[in-house]
Amino acid sequence: MTAAENNVTATNQVVESTETEDGITLMDLFRIVRKHILWGIIAFVAVFAAVCAYTFLVPPKYSATAQVFATYSDSSAQDNNISNFSTASTYISNQIQSYPTLATTEAVLKPVIDDLGLDTTVANLAGQITATNPTNTAFVNITAETGDAKQASDIANSVAESLSNVVEKSLHTSGKESPVKLSVVQRAAEPVTPSSPKVALYLAVGLVAGLILGVFVTLIRDLMATRVEESRDLQDIINAPIMGRIPTDESLQEGKPLIVSNPSGRITEEFRRIRTNLSFTSKVEGSDARMIVISSVEPSEGKTTVSVNVAAALAENGAKVLLIDADLRHPSVADHIGLEGGAGLTHVLSDQAAVKDAVQRYWKPNLHILPAGPKPLNASMLLNSKTMSKLLDTALHTYDYVIVDTAPMVVANDAAVFGAKSNGIVLVSGRDVTMKRDLKEIAVQLDNLNVPVMGFVFNFAKERKVSANGNYYYYYDEGGKKSRKKSKHKS
Repeated sequence: MTAAENNVTATNQVVESTETEDGITLMDLFRIVRKHILWGIIAFVAVFAAVCAYTFLVPPKYSATAQVFATYSDSSAQDNNISNFSTASTYISNQIQSYPTLATTEAVLKPVIDDLGLDTTVANLAGQITATNPTNTAFVNITAETGDAKQASDIANSVAESLSNVVEKSLHTSGKESPVKLSVVQRAAEPVTPSSPKVALYLAVGLVAGLILGVFVTLIRDLMATRVEESRDLQDIINAPIMGRIPTDESLQEGKPLIVSNPSGRITEEFRRIRTNLSFTSKVEGSDARMIVISSVEPSEGKTTVSVNVAAALAENGAKVLLIDADLRHPSVADHIGLEGGAGLTHVLSDQAAVKDAVQRYWKPNLHILPAGPKPLNASMLLNSKTMSKLLDTALHTYDYVIVDTAPMVVANDAAVFGAKSNGIVLVSGRDVTMKRDLKEIAVQLDNLNVPVMGFVFNFAKERKVSANGNYYYYYDEGGKKSRKKSKHKS
């Protein structure tokens, strides 16, 4: 297998997420949460604050419980011919199951309202009462919950007494007393602490709910994100290395490459990093040169800025470099570095000028620029012509590096055409500029054409401090001042 084939195999891998669904891993979840941490924090704070507000602002309620016990009456047993304890026990068990419901009826609660002088209705009072019969017992527990501690105990005790009276005197046929007697065995005591809200429990629930919703919000935010926000987003779609990260800086808008204007700058070092990565790419088969095709998905992602600075970085290292502005639809290389762009590639491809007449030397004797020239009407035809192929063949035998700055992929597929003649393309992707949908479509197109993506240059990246042993590295310009400028550079 040739070096070029090895490069294709290593870099032409479209991430499985464009073809199959692998699900989300724990590491993916951590990455998503970190990327949208601000949204997660906002959601967490909102939920936790709402729970805290409810917990500390809702009026407290107090609960008091009275307990009654059902027994068998001897006199009732004789009158009703109940002959043995087993029969009486069964009778009590059957009857007591209905007593919790009975405790919330008008027959029981109306006397309570009258006795305590409560300003409420039977329905409202029933909502404050909870009566239960623990399984396999003869107990009935009556709990009252109100905003007043003393009133809660009074209501619970009064309901217990009223229930006992109704069971004993009002439920038996023929006016006889019921064979079941309810005795109050535990009177409700006045509570000293509120039963609701449960502060510790509510805060714990708020904490957990806030965390869960925070994570959920970050996932939704990630699903709704339509643009590339970090370099990993690129690698989730196309499995290619990140060759460099270029932060936003006004110095990139200047008319000279940073290698020329600020050779010791921190961003200049990043272009040297890209130069080093490109030096490990494969040479074009049949030549001793490397052809670097640079494009982007969308316009205004900074591909020309990257092309010019990479070309200068390669020339700085002594390599013979030719930078071709092949973006005939929107030429910008000459304007970017202040060269005369009247004559260029368009004239060469239309046989109006020789290559030697259109190529210009810039900065160093080993750095040559071929501007695009005027915009032609038939850009695609010219770039796919035999003259263009011959020009590239000649350049690959003359220079060490041939850099081709092409049109954005959403505008034309020129980059794929040039990439097929080399070992692939380098995509410049701007943070918050590249559309994920467009990148996925381009990934499929390149895969179908068997054109690999050699790597990405992530543009407009967020600045990061790099630390070692607890100390920070700071980068200075030639004037000795830290550079912290904040405007985007576009090609």
